[in-house]
Amino acid sequence: MTDLLTSARSGPAPLIKGAPAEDTARRAGPAVVRGTRRRLGPGRAVPFGRLIGPVLLVALWWAASASGHLDPRILSGPGSVLSTAADLVATGRLQDNVLISLQRAGLGLLFGVTAGVVLAVTAGLSRSGEYLLDGPLQIKRAIPSLAMLPLLILWLGIGEQMKVTVIALGVAVNMYINTYASLTSIDSRYVELAEGLDLGRAQFLRKVVVPGSLPGFFVGLRLGVTSSWLGLIVVEQINSTSGIGYMMFQAQQYAQSDVIIVGLVAYGIFGFASDAGVRAIERKVLSWRRTLAG
Repeated sequence: MTDLLTSARSGPAPLIKGAPAEDTARRAGPAVVRGTRRRLGPGRAVPFGRLIGPVLLVALWWAASASGHLDPRILSGPGSVLSTAADLVATGRLQDNVLISLQRAGLGLLFGVTAGVVLAVTAGLSRSGEYLLDGPLQIKRAIPSLAMLPLLILWLGIGEQMKVTVIALGVAVNMYINTYASLTSIDSRYVELAEGLDLGRAQFLRKVVVPGSLPGFFVGLRLGVTSSWLGLIVVEQINSTSGIGYMMFQAQQYAQSDVIIVGLVAYGIFGFASDAGVRAIERKVLSWRRTLAG
């Protein structure tokens, strides 16, 4: 790695006095002969390129349905799903369920992110905090939040408090693991430099800890957003009377695959949009980094 960096900085080998130009170019390598540099990165980003995959998936679904290869009793076609979605919007049923689901996911995400960051900072910046918190949280990571549903139902019942708690637990673990790993991976030389400059605690947190932990924080946030939607899908099918999951569960009883797909599409749109939003904030906040993602 060092040799590569050294050779890259030094540039092409100089011409040897008295040697033929062709021989010198041959020994200098193909880069000198062609005058170009090989690209090793993923290439230039395309605006809205992440929409290509979903659009192709919908196109394949539409083609399979139109050609008759897709049995509508098993999976409704896009036209039927759009018609059903329009009916649900016209009656207000879809909007009501969507708002309730967004409220549950939003509260779970808020509480989970707050708890995860506080625990990560406590364990990452204090030995006593690490000894007290890291072990139990690593054990919790090995236990899926959904596996705790029976116990949480026993403690909290089957109301909104239990649903939000299940979502928050999944989010908090993701936030803690990634933020804590980012904090403990900060180069100790920066800490020594801060001590040498006699920085105060607040300055140390602002100039060293926050920039060093932000990459891990955003990774945890993206995983936490995904986890909030996964948890929401499950809890809304447990004795719920509202929400997208409840609407899908009711549709299952009457074999309404089009209504089920409308719910799945709604989950997918919200998940994709929320992840894209986190990505946009991450690019803006971490604009000082140069990465392969562009």
